[in-house]
Amino acid sequence: MRQLIEDWTVSTRGRGFVEITPAVERFLGASGLQTGLCTLHLRHTSASLLIQENADPDVRVDLERFFNRLVPDGDRDFIHTAEGEDDMPAHVRTALTTVNLSIPFRNGALVLGTWQGIYLWEHRHAPHRRTVVMHLIGE
Repeated sequence: MRQLIEDWTVSTRGRGFVEITPAVERFLGASGLQTGLCTLHLRHTSASLLIQENADPDVRVDLERFFNRLVPDGDRDFIHTAEGEDDMPAHVRTALTTVNLSIPFRNGALVLGTWQGIYLWEHRHAPHRRTVVMHLIGE
């Protein structure tokens, strides 16, 4: 059994999705591992990781619209506004999603469905540099 771990930075353009599947696949390919588990951890509380459809971009548009209605910016019920009206909504969005993903791999490839991609979902309006930790364990 071998393990590898690496931190890398993802630049966002503000609220929205950044597909990170290719970066995860490159890390896995370079590892030489054939079978095991890939764990991803996002070291932030105002962005998320998720596996979602990567074929039709309308899915991501609809998710963003839904979350805009579910957790609107500037909601007067929120006390925490230290970094602006999108501050607490970003934290709620993260609480409703996740900052960790576990994806098995076999034959040196991630076991994802045909239309699945791995995304970093930025919940703040401003661009950010986000740190993702990738951990592989396998043989």
